[in-house]
Amino acid sequence: MVDQSVAQIRNYVLNQYVKSTPRPQNAIDIFKGEWTSKLPTPYEDLEVGSTQLFEDPRISWAVEQFGGVNNKSILELGPLEGGHTYMLEHLGAESILSIEGNTRAYLKCLIIKEILGLKRAQFMCGDFIEYLRNADTKFDVAIASGVLYHMRNPVELIAMLSKVSDEMFIWTHYYDQEIISQNSLIPANKFGNCTISEYGGFKHELHRYEYDAALDWTGFCGGSDLFSNWMTREDILACVEHFGFSDIRINFDHPQHPNGPAFALSATRR
Repeated sequence: MVDQSVAQIRNYVLNQYVKSTPRPQNAIDIFKGEWTSKLPTPYEDLEVGSTQLFEDPRISWAVEQFGGVNNKSILELGPLEGGHTYMLEHLGAESILSIEGNTRAYLKCLIIKEILGLKRAQFMCGDFIEYLRNADTKFDVAIASGVLYHMRNPVELIAMLSKVSDEMFIWTHYYDQEIISQNSLIPANKFGNCTISEYGGFKHELHRYEYDAALDWTGFCGGSDLFSNWMTREDILACVEHFGFSDIRINFDHPQHPNGPAFALSATRR
């Protein structure tokens, strides 16, 4: 008789095989229930998520601010499921280096790359902060959508982006005590005390944000620690200017965003 533990291992191994006809949904179902994005035509009927990250107006707006991305090199931080990567390639980017630290998100990006046939995008698995600390490559455009508020040291990220590109797009949540205190969807214990910090000569506030129960979902796509630090809107804008960006434009200003106030900015060094 086969030992029960041996039988469980064998069943687990055999369950890794797909026995149906090859199709895109089979690859998608490796991470069934963990997807955020809805895929573009002709794959919109695949069972994934519902968020329109493959047709995101924030990216369209950013590309307009930079006079297009045709034949430009792009650095993308935290591609999640490759939605913005797909848009940037279809808008003419010459090359896209996308760095993803979440291993499950990274593998989802590879699935998307194969299904959608991306040719000019390279996905790398690792910490983009560590990459930027050692980067000696310049990019025409840096895209940092949905990552700043997941940083322990968000000012360091802005400072390092300023060294690798003269054009930068950021979409982020920000801290506003009055707005957040009136948002019933954000538990009161999500934020800790405010601390005063300084980096690169820029003095600013940091507001500790606890992930708590969000870490219980296998599809979690936040930062790599138990908490992150949010900045105020005013500090974010002042920080971008401090590190050399003079042409700063704002859009998608959404103080009542259910997950906390948010806005987008494009920044260019003139």
